[in-house]
Amino acid sequence: MGFLKGTISFSRCRVTGEAPGSFSDFFDRQLKKYAFQEPAAGADEKSIGWTSLENILDTQFQTADYAVGAYLLFCLRIDRKAVPPALLRVRLLEGEQRALRGTEKTRLSKDGRRKLKESLQEDLLKKAHPVPSFHEILWAPSRERLLFGSLSRKVFMDFEDLFKVSFRHSLKPYLPWDTAFLDSTTARKIASLSKGFTLETENPPERQTDASFLGREFLTWLWFKSEERNGRIAVPGKDDVEVHFLRRVVLESGAGEYSETVVCQGLHADLREGKAALREGKRVREARIELKRESQDWEFTFKADPFQFQSMRLPASAGENEEASDREGLILERIYRIEAAMKTMDDLFDFFLRRRLSPQWASEEVPRLKRWLSL
Repeated sequence: MGFLKGTISFSRCRVTGEAPGSFSDFFDRQLKKYAFQEPAAGADEKSIGWTSLENILDTQFQTADYAVGAYLLFCLRIDRKAVPPALLRVRLLEGEQRALRGTEKTRLSKDGRRKLKESLQEDLLKKAHPVPSFHEILWAPSRERLLFGSLSRKVFMDFEDLFKVSFRHSLKPYLPWDTAFLDSTTARKIASLSKGFTLETENPPERQTDASFLGREFLTWLWFKSEERNGRIAVPGKDDVEVHFLRRVVLESGAGEYSETVVCQGLHADLREGKAALREGKRVREARIELKRESQDWEFTFKADPFQFQSMRLPASAGENEEASDREGLILERIYRIEAAMKTMDDLFDFFLRRRLSPQWASEEVPRLKRWLSL
């Protein structure tokens, strides 16, 4: 359970909606109302509901141990049934042969085959065993922020639907370039940007209608800044941050079937191969990063497009290997370390965005980027 121990992967969300006057009572009531229930035997493909984070079998929340300081910690359980495609294909062929036996037909009609497939699918689902998955949630209601322990879009959609029904709040993935949450001046500047920075004087970049390219621009720029001063990055008005790119860097250009990907792997990512990919127009999509700030050290894979953290290793805690005599204190310390990593990456992105929107971007930053690429 990553919010309590071990490494952690998570998505960040903004939470919107009107909270009832007595929110703690409302939350407790709704959490229990939509708790996970073992499904009755049948062909339902999915069962979903809330459980305790520390005891995934506890759906009664009798001790109400989900509240830790200003945070709520609980868990989403999803049980899914699935029919292996190969098994369904075999059963369908067998069913077709039985249906055609004794007739002069050589194949079933399109409608007959569809009905047979649906019947077999339902029968196989009834016999299938559901496979459970558990996804942690850390919610700070007063700050309208939430961390969700999954990077899967499919799982997030299930979570989003249940969360809205349960707590009458909506979720939106946290993206620091989302103009809906920026001041109007910054939003206008972002809207006027071209699609990606260019490192060549010819072939100027095209315009685009959203700012999603900023995630890859940021991670590409961060790689450059980490090399500029041996890992140390001076963030204006903040303490210096140390950033190192480790073992794996993924670069990509294009989208969908037209995308081209280059993966640099090793103890240290192959700079020559990565820089060649940058010169061809690719940008960094994800990277394994070591982050240091104020004597704390994190390591994680950062995904630029959704601004997500994967397999984050937290700095060691003084009480990490001791008996949990102060459960709340240990959990809060761990949450603090998770939030410190997020805050550091947000500070770096804010530095990048202010630089990206300034006149100095073209006159100073891009020329330095080009020199770095030429080394």
